[in-house]
Amino acid sequence: MLHVVHHPGYVSPAAAGSRFTFDKYGLVMTALHDSGVTFTQHEPEPMPRLWIEAVHDRAYVEEVMTLNVPREKERRIGFPVTDRVMRRSLLSPGGTWLAAKLALAHGYAANSAGGSHHARAETGAGYCVFNDLAVAAHRLIAQGDVRRIMILDLDVHQGDGTALLMAGREDVFTLSVHAERNFPARKAMSSLDVPLADGIGDAAYLALLDAVVPGAIDGFAPDLILYQAGVDPHRDDRLGRLALSDDGLVARDRFVMRAAARRGIPLASTLGGGYGEDRMAIARRHVASMIALAGAAG
Repeated sequence: MLHVVHHPGYVSPAAAGSRFTFDKYGLVMTALHDSGVTFTQHEPEPMPRLWIEAVHDRAYVEEVMTLNVPREKERRIGFPVTDRVMRRSLLSPGGTWLAAKLALAHGYAANSAGGSHHARAETGAGYCVFNDLAVAAHRLIAQGDVRRIMILDLDVHQGDGTALLMAGREDVFTLSVHAERNFPARKAMSSLDVPLADGIGDAAYLALLDAVVPGAIDGFAPDLILYQAGVDPHRDDRLGRLALSDDGLVARDRFVMRAAARRGIPLASTLGGGYGEDRMAIARRHVASMIALAGAAG
């Protein structure tokens, strides 16, 4: 059974002056229904402010909550922080936390949003307001659900915000596999970074994962994996620099889930990046990712 966390509030109108649209989060659910796969839908609550502030600077959280984010921070984020965006920015971390709780019970669950890995303590960036991965990881450990979490980030962009927010923690391991020449220009330092040259295709990418991921899991021995399953390594992605096919992305996700399942480690996935004019095609890639992960978990 596929367990998917979704909230209608994940979908928000595009803010004036921004190219970023939030409609793919609704299209993902349409594509999931169209797939014919049996799934159970769960609705998250907004992440309580105290857990956001446990990771992000209180001053920045106040700016978001009162819709007073300075113009320079909104430029870094990529869109204005409206009331709908603010509410969505609380729901998304709540969704990642709920997906993690469901994964602990069922082995795997997906958040149909999340993966906001560029947000850092004092500001958002790169279409990310609050870092759901870091917030959820901190809450899960603080409340005693798990002791150690690996945040595995296979988005085409480095998880720089996650690396900065989790830096110095012995109970969180951040692993980012990303295009070296892609955003952000100035990279952070994850627990382990694997920068890739432009144009890497399926075979080379999967061989690299095989050389890196199992050893990292065994070395850290997490109780839970939070997986940023961005589909922007796809060869047709507008913001990607890699060359994975649809089949390559599915193989990637099966590999990750099998690596976790063989070790008895629950895994929760977040949507992450995927960009292009054909947003339904992108939504189908995200759904294929969820289905592949659920299938490999069984």
